[in-house]
Amino acid sequence: MTSLLFSSVVAQAQAQAQENEDGIDVSGTVRVNYAYKDYDQASKDKGGDVTFDMAAIKFNGKLGEWGLASEYRFYDGWQALRFGYGFYDVNPEWQLQFGVTQKPFGNPGFISNSFWFGVPYYLGFEDDYDLGVKGVYKNGAWGTEIAFFKNAEYGASRADRYSTDLYSGVVNGTEYNNEETNQLNLRQMYEMTYEGGSANLGASVEYGQIYNNKTGNNGDRYAVAIHMDASYNSWNLQLQAMQYEYDAADAIDSNKIAVAAYNWQYEIAAKAQAYSVNLAKTVTTDWGSLKLYNDFGMVTPDVADDSFDTSYQNVTGCAIAAGPTYTMIDFIVGKNMYASTRDNGHLGLPEIGDSWDKRVNINFGYYF
Repeated sequence: MTSLLFSSVVAQAQAQAQENEDGIDVSGTVRVNYAYKDYDQASKDKGGDVTFDMAAIKFNGKLGEWGLASEYRFYDGWQALRFGYGFYDVNPEWQLQFGVTQKPFGNPGFISNSFWFGVPYYLGFEDDYDLGVKGVYKNGAWGTEIAFFKNAEYGASRADRYSTDLYSGVVNGTEYNNEETNQLNLRQMYEMTYEGGSANLGASVEYGQIYNNKTGNNGDRYAVAIHMDASYNSWNLQLQAMQYEYDAADAIDSNKIAVAAYNWQYEIAAKAQAYSVNLAKTVTTDWGSLKLYNDFGMVTPDVADDSFDTSYQNVTGCAIAAGPTYTMIDFIVGKNMYASTRDNGHLGLPEIGDSWDKRVNINFGYYF
């Protein structure tokens, strides 16, 4: 399981592209990954594994008031569009985006510093891209984003995708027939500035339908979040609290639902709260920079079945930027957590075993 393109490079690249008056910029990425799992005997015997992570090609730029932003990724054995949309600058305050664009929910960009994402990603609420239209408004300290997404960027039976979306298929012996459709998002932000830094305060709301492609009936889903991204000198603090619920029609088990991302499918609690607390410090050097961080997340299931257990993930790491390279060194500790622990089949479901599992991940990227 691999994870994200580091947030600072993406944000800077997209911002720079939208500021260009004319021209399309083409860039790319190549990444390799080292992983060591203390709970996997083969990994311990070999001292971990080095694998090809991915290669990506990106297009960003403007021609007059119109622009384009797109990224396509090639992984080992599969490939997927991360995002791809056109945009139009209506005026200095308003921008319209059309296509596969990031849904405005939670902390803008990422609610994580690490390569491993925060827990909202695995629930479908961090760096998620869907197909629709979005309006972005910015005036002084206030920022508003409103969007309508007709559906996810790929069909629900496809697991080889970048974003985490509802999955239609058999997972752990349970048949799911769910598809995302007709989704509304609203995110309101306010930037408070002070000597030495700033704080972005915000709240997000999401509501959509869940179509059952076997019975033809519709269920619904919602999510709400409050979030903050604050900086002071070289320090950064991210806080987020959210609640979500997937209420699928004709569900075999209303306590859980299936999602898919990164060429795999798994189950999550159908209703839960998720909390994120991330702290980072950036140190500049003559040759680049170091970002030291600790990202903590937990998911507390809120379903009728009281056997469902809380999931935890903590990532302590360091990101090293030097020239065109960016390396992320992460120590991941997880309990009952998908992709971080011995049991990779779920998040927020009844725990198998009672251990904190650990792994080391090093991701090296070259950006051009």
